[in-house]
This record gives sequence, structure tokens and C-alpha cells, in this order.
Amino acid sequence: MNDKIRAHFPALATYNYLNSAAVAPIPTTAIEAINSQLTDVSANGSKNYLEWVATKNRARELVAEMLGVRGEQVAFMRNTSDGFASVANGISWKAGDNIVSYENEFPANFYPWRMARDRFGVELRLSPDHNGRIDLDELIGMIDGRTRLVAISAVQYGSGFRADLERIGRAARSADALFAVDVIQGLGACGFDLPGQFVDIASGASHKWLCAPEGCGILYISDRARERVEPSFVGWISVATPWDFGDRTQPLKPNALAWESGTGASSLFYGLEASLTLLKETGLDRIEKHLEGLSDELCERLAAKDYDIVSSRGAGERSAIVCIRHRSGLDCNSIAERLMAENIVVSPRNDVLRIAPHFFNNSGDIERLIEALP
Repeated sequence: MNDKIRAHFPALATYNYLNSAAVAPIPTTAIEAINSQLTDVSANGSKNYLEWVATKNRARELVAEMLGVRGEQVAFMRNTSDGFASVANGISWKAGDNIVSYENEFPANFYPWRMARDRFGVELRLSPDHNGRIDLDELIGMIDGRTRLVAISAVQYGSGFRADLERIGRAARSADALFAVDVIQGLGACGFDLPGQFVDIASGASHKWLCAPEGCGILYISDRARERVEPSFVGWISVATPWDFGDRTQPLKPNALAWESGTGASSLFYGLEASLTLLKETGLDRIEKHLEGLSDELCERLAAKDYDIVSSRGAGERSAIVCIRHRSGLDCNSIAERLMAENIVVSPRNDVLRIAPHFFNNSGDIERLIEALP
């Protein structure tokens, strides 16, 4: 990637920023877009309200394009947790049903299903961790005729393990189960074809690899899922004709838009549209290839340091996230603090150091990190 892209990110003038799996810096184009909407409200009040709505819908179409789905199948929520919580509360669970997942999922993709277990008597089956990997044979083997839902992350936050979504999705579909995927650690770093991967439900958010402001959660509901999941978080714009205030008998919208309960933070959607446009103009295929190169370079350079690579580097399992552990027992929190003192930003997660470069990073960033690692 070139200096023109880096120029959009003022944070890079101060930091060697390798932490997009936590929160990515926001490009100047997004800040300008956010400010333009706020300035408009300050100067004009509600005069341009329809343009705020149009901007939100353009952002929706950009998200849908990245996921390989239709715009009306994408709802905006507050965050990833809201998406999964609304689904967990919208399924008519029965005692004896089961949910299949992985024991080290990020909590946003765990607590909603734990709630279903505790409240409705659903069995929660968790595939065990294998040194940062998921044994897909083992996970798929847990699916049976009483499985109502399979929940997994496209990319694991704590190891960078990338799941074979199509394989899992086929197994879930063959059991007539819904397949729910947390896409937050992949969306903006790699491509998706949710229908082709048999994904029924996907939840994610804007502030990581999409380089957009916090507060724009993303929920995909397939046509199949819409028939099986009732919207559980509804409001005045969830209905078919929300501006018809007098019709109190009208139905909910027949798609994911029923999950949008009311107006949102319009300025954030301006920022989201700008960030998504930058990613689209750069090209997701190009970004994914760039990140593969950076992560490969990082792992090659780590061979000269006293670290083990925890992340799988196997074909189809590697991602832009690389997690490492010091062989002599240096604590990941203290390592992260030492790097931060040199303006190198990474994250300690559990007992590993997580490194997550994005499309604005380059080989020099990797070299400086390697030189600074204790």
C-alpha cells in the first residue's frame, strides 16, 4: 500500500499502529464526513433529514456488497452484541434444543447463547480449543438433529484462527440448523460470500477493520433466518410504513430492516460511508493480499526472536491477526506496555500478544516492531 493511503491516517505520524483488531484509526475522509453532517444540523436543523437517511442507506449497500448480500438483509444495530442478543431472544427455543459453538469465542458471541441455555433450557455445546485452533471435525461432530443454531467467529479474536465457513455452514444446513457468524474480525480484511458460505446470521461492527467510528453495528439476516427468528427489539421504524403514524395495525418489515427500532446517530453513518468507500476504492482483494504479505513477513522475522507463533499459519486458517507468546515467560501485558512506550500499539489478549496490521501498514512497520520486541 502506498503513502497516499497512509496520509489518510494521522495516527500514523505518531504511532506504529498494529492494533486494528481492537480499534482501527479513522481516516480523515470519515472525520470530514462526520463533521459535515454535524455542521449541517447546526446550521439547518432537520432540513436535510432525507439526505441523512440516504447516506445511511448508501452505507448499508456498501456493507451488503462486502458481505455478498442484499441491502434489505442488513440492519444497523449499536454493536455486535446487540445483533446476537436480538437473535437469541427471537428464536422460539424448546427444552432439548442445542447450540454448537467454540469455547474461546469472544464474549459477544457467547453470552447471548448462554442466556438461551439458562432461560430456555437449551444445551450449549462448546468445541474445545486446541492451541488456538478449532478442530472442525470435532465441532461439526457436535451437530445433530436437535441443533437449532451453530455460532462461530469468521476469525478468532484471541488466536487469529480463520474458520472454513462454507464447510461449517454446509454441516449446519444439512442438520436444518441456523448458522450464525461473528464477522467483526474479518470484515474489511478479507472477503465474504455469506450465501455461498451458508451463513444465515452475521453480526459485526464498524470500529475494527472497517476503520469507521464506533456505534455502527451490523446484523445480516438471511431470508431463511427471517422466517425462523422474530424481531425482538422493535420500534417505530420497524414497521412497513413508519411515517403512517395513524396505522397501528401495520406489519413489521419482512426483512432485516425490522430489527432497526428507531433513528440512529446519523453522523456516524456519514463516517461509515466514507470509510467503506476508501476500502472499496482500495479493493478488498488487494487489501487481503497485502495483509497476507505483511503477516507472512512478520512470522518470518519472528524466527530470529524468542517467541512462539500461536496463530495457525496453515492454508485456509491464517488471517491478518498474528498472536505470539514469549518462550521465556515474559508477560504479554508488560511487553505491550514496553512497546507502547515506544509508540508501537498492539494488544495483550489472554496470555498472548496480538499483532494486527491493516492496509495502511507497511514492511517498515513490521521491521520496527521486530526491532523493539524484547
